[in-house]
Amino acid sequence: MPYCCQCGGQTKDTDLFCGTCGSRQPSATAKKGDILGGLSPRSASTLCYIPIVGWVPAIVFLAAQQFRYDKTVRFHAFQGIYLFVAWLIVDWVIGPIWDFPNLPHWPGGLRGFSFVGGLLKAVIFFTWIFMLIKTSQEQFFKLPILGELAERSVAEQK
Repeated sequence: MPYCCQCGGQTKDTDLFCGTCGSRQPSATAKKGDILGGLSPRSASTLCYIPIVGWVPAIVFLAAQQFRYDKTVRFHAFQGIYLFVAWLIVDWVIGPIWDFPNLPHWPGGLRGFSFVGGLLKAVIFFTWIFMLIKTSQEQFFKLPILGELAERSVAEQK
């Protein structure tokens, strides 16, 4: 039989709160074997916008049973993935196209880091930071083109 994390009184496995002191019991918030059990939709939405690696939790949240019907988390997961795809397009396509010797390079002589590619990458990076702040404050923000794609993706999945 488990005990309360605050007062030490006996509780049941299914108790959300202690019968003696009323404190929330951590063992009841997450199911055993469920990694995402204690993760709130706000936290899940925020994790989708971690710069460069946010696509990993976004895919996990799209596949997770816990967020299967949460349209907000699914929207942010899709928008975060599309933002990462935009980063890849800039990195693999636009950056090398504009990387000519006559264009100015960043200080320090970094090869393969053109001015246009670097500027677009900076815009995408600050968009990630902006979305991190917005979602952590539970404010819904739809990016101009990527937000439309994310809305369509969420609407197609029922």
